[in-house]
Amino acid sequence: MRHSAPVIAVLGAGSWGTALAILLSRNGAQVRLWGLEQEIPALIRDGENRQFLPGITFPEGLQPMADLKLAVDGADEVLVVVPSHAFPSLLKTIEPMLGRDTTLSWASKGLEKKSGQLLSTVAQQILGDRPIGVISGPTFAGEVARGLPTAVTVASTSQEHAERVAGYLHSDCFRAYSSDDIIGLQIGGAAKNVMAIAAGIADGLNFGANTRAALITRGLAEIMRLGLAMGGRQETFMGLAGLGDLALTCTDNQSRNRRMGLALAAGKSIEQARQEIGQEVEGVGAAKVIHSKAQELGIEMPITEQAYLVLYEGLDPRKAVQSLLERSQRPETE
Repeated sequence: MRHSAPVIAVLGAGSWGTALAILLSRNGAQVRLWGLEQEIPALIRDGENRQFLPGITFPEGLQPMADLKLAVDGADEVLVVVPSHAFPSLLKTIEPMLGRDTTLSWASKGLEKKSGQLLSTVAQQILGDRPIGVISGPTFAGEVARGLPTAVTVASTSQEHAERVAGYLHSDCFRAYSSDDIIGLQIGGAAKNVMAIAAGIADGLNFGANTRAALITRGLAEIMRLGLAMGGRQETFMGLAGLGDLALTCTDNQSRNRRMGLALAAGKSIEQARQEIGQEVEGVGAAKVIHSKAQELGIEMPITEQAYLVLYEGLDPRKAVQSLLERSQRPETE
């Protein structure tokens, strides 16, 4: 039975989870924002997420809580916003807590670390045939929290569920479209993070705007090759969750993945860069998983391959970019 004001449990109190919780609460939902036990007292005391979104006051309808069972109990929708590596274990934990009619969606971007599976596959294995959905698109948490105009796509195994979640999110400054291409949305969201690291490397080495534009364009071609092979649809990769998200993360320094690339170009280690960025950098893990998936499927992904070699085999970033420029001539459509 649905409440007049939906009860939504947002699991993950990082910048993106907090921003979505703020948006949903402003839209009239009763929002429970769950985070780690050591995080929540500060959120309650300060009335804001001072670590990740300082200066953004929580709406009255947003309730931070550290008790996971209490957060999930009786919720109409559970929205998971934890790093992709934590996704399977969290779903296994909450599965017994979910009500019969509770639906689940996520805004995490990545693939399952060990198997390379889509998060939707993981969710279906754990939750069975419960409606599930994913939210993706060109979004920076700070801009969403500040009410700046933003657009995303919501895809689900159920059209009714996709439209309902889109309705929860939709507002005067936040446009949410619905889709049934749950595969395409996930691949676009995971693979663009790898391209953003590559773009950060190229810009950090001062290769210029021409190189960045070429990298984004050829990066999209790689994402589409992988996505179509895995069952996604071409129009999804030309939309918000594909080209839109790719352009955003490759061109703006609010992107953690782009900043990782900039740090690597400056000679810093992955660990140094992570410490400076202070949050999860999904593209590091995604590069390994997607490189492996491309090899498994026999798909050529040269930008992904060079990012993988820099991250995992110590290739000099300058040589990585140079190797892309020196590839043999071929038709653009290949």
